[in-house]
Amino acid sequence: MMTYAMFSRQGERENNEDCIRMKEKKEASVFLLADGLGGHGAGEVASQMTVAYGAELFEWSDSYEHYLTDLFENGQKRLLELQKVRHAAAQMKTTLTALIIAGNNAVWGHIGDSRLYLFEDGMLRKRTLDHSVPQMLVKSGEISESDIRTHPDRNRLLRVMGSEWGRSSYDISEKIRVRSGLSFLICSDGFWEYITEEWMESTLRSAKSAAHWLNMMEKIVVRNGQGNHMDNFSAIGVWIR
Repeated sequence: MMTYAMFSRQGERENNEDCIRMKEKKEASVFLLADGLGGHGAGEVASQMTVAYGAELFEWSDSYEHYLTDLFENGQKRLLELQKVRHAAAQMKTTLTALIIAGNNAVWGHIGDSRLYLFEDGMLRKRTLDHSVPQMLVKSGEISESDIRTHPDRNRLLRVMGSEWGRSSYDISEKIRVRSGLSFLICSDGFWEYITEEWMESTLRSAKSAAHWLNMMEKIVVRNGQGNHMDNFSAIGVWIR
């Protein structure tokens, strides 16, 4: 059985440029999270439009085999067209992370630094890799994974929706088999910046539900982030039990 919980908070910013959504039909569900970039409301428009398109595409789809490719490719085209109409090419951008669970399979895709974490029986198994300068430095061995959260260039993204692509800039995972004991966490950088993977695991192992898990993690995020001009922070928790 699948259960889920989700929230999006404004943090200490004037606007909430994060956007989250869940849609389901028959034996399939999609979870979408986008973190808008650009300020002055442009990032908010970008994230909302991209997530709305993802929800619409899911409604239209009869098959989910190419859903993620269509989401990123056509969502990108729509966003670039909107930029031209609003003369906002420099501002209207967004990250995007999407998880689709259809039947006994799950697959996800992302661009930017909004993450998806996969846990199995309470232990972290994998996470998406950020399309950011610090993640690139980790790959080259110049810094460690633990340095990403405090690196001065942590907010410098190399790939996002709304930037011109020379090639496909998004990543799509291999399909995995859904089974009892799996847990997914999708979250914006304003969330994962203030909670370590160890705390994600610890709260997961003591949580009674997906909602309880998110509630415990939110308290940690708020405690660690208060007074730091906290960014918007959003999270989606999905349990297979």
